[in-house]
Amino acid sequence: MTSPSPSLFASRDFRLLLIGQTTSQLGAQVSGVALPLLAVVSLDATPFEVGMLGAASTVAFAVLGLPAGAWIDRMRRRPLLVASDLVRAVLLATIPLAAVFGLLTMGQLLVVSLLAGVARVFFDVGYRSYLPAVIGRERVLAGNSSLEFVRASGQVAGPALGGVLVSLIGAATVVLVQAGTFAVSALCLLGIRAREEEPTAPEHRRRMRTEIAEGLGFVFRSRVLRSTALASALSNFSFAIASAVNIVFLSRTLGLSPALIGIVIAVGSVTVMIGAAFTTRLSRAVGSVRIVWLSLAVTAPLSLLGAFAQPGWWTLLIVLGIAAGEFGQIVYAITQVSVRQQICPDRVLGRVNATMQVVVMGLFPVGAIVGGLLGDAIGARWTLIVAGMLLLACPVILWTSLRGVREVADLPAPADA
Repeated sequence: MTSPSPSLFASRDFRLLLIGQTTSQLGAQVSGVALPLLAVVSLDATPFEVGMLGAASTVAFAVLGLPAGAWIDRMRRRPLLVASDLVRAVLLATIPLAAVFGLLTMGQLLVVSLLAGVARVFFDVGYRSYLPAVIGRERVLAGNSSLEFVRASGQVAGPALGGVLVSLIGAATVVLVQAGTFAVSALCLLGIRAREEEPTAPEHRRRMRTEIAEGLGFVFRSRVLRSTALASALSNFSFAIASAVNIVFLSRTLGLSPALIGIVIAVGSVTVMIGAAFTTRLSRAVGSVRIVWLSLAVTAPLSLLGAFAQPGWWTLLIVLGIAAGEFGQIVYAITQVSVRQQICPDRVLGRVNATMQVVVMGLFPVGAIVGGLLGDAIGARWTLIVAGMLLLACPVILWTSLRGVREVADLPAPADA
């Protein structure tokens, strides 16, 4: 018998990575409340300006996602992650500094959000590519589960903590706290000792366009990656459609108060924590590949129930729908990323992660617009039904490519894809 592998938490490198992510994720959720409040309360921002603030923080994914993947594959990941954290720390620190001297403007908030979004692109893509080097490919499922649990914990505690801190110390000071969390994350990354593979020597590098095309080709020639890319994009598109009308449905159709709406939404975040905590066990019981499609096949029909909620006790249907949907989505997200990290060679992993990120994130703004148009045309309830029907197609797409496969070891080698 082989001895069981030691716990991830016995690894100093993984503990440092987890501490850094815990602080930065909590800080990100806190400042997610602080920045819009700072714009609205201190700068009298209009709804359009607040919307622009949100768009500025995410537009870099669509513009720089693919080139970022190619750049990341050309260099060591840890220095890039450290630089991304430090850049975000410095950028955010300029906001309270300007506020102290009465120089803060909406323009500065937009520029900081835009540049911090650029740094986030490099961090998010590089981080998923760096994890296998820290803990080994055979343990990425457990690592992703632990890190997603941390992220979900921040989603539960962060917004409430952010609101309290804004009232106690002011929005600008809360942004400074977020800058400090990025600095802590950078220090933790600097303490990691795991060695990375040598990047491609400069004289052996090809044109950027060629390397981007290789990443795209690697994804779309592999039936596994192609199906997860399509299912993830469709799932995100469905979520964006639903998110455009969710609050309208909860408030106007079901007649819930703001406090009850907050509780309903919080249920989803708690379910994400539960799902992240149990993903490793579910994967072992069902199979590390089979769980990818089965997680959505079981929960997607339940999530559709929320669209049929009615005022009164039937409101519990929306609670059940959100809980089931969030549980299935987090199990799916963790397991499909873990499969990707195990089957992709390190030399192309950054470009593969970037391609997936662009495909998945690119449909979100389109889905939000479609959801708004559908909400006006057919109402919030029917829009949620449309979103739910789209989600039902996701496990079918995955099943057609992954049926009969239980474990990652049973998948064809990437070179054969």
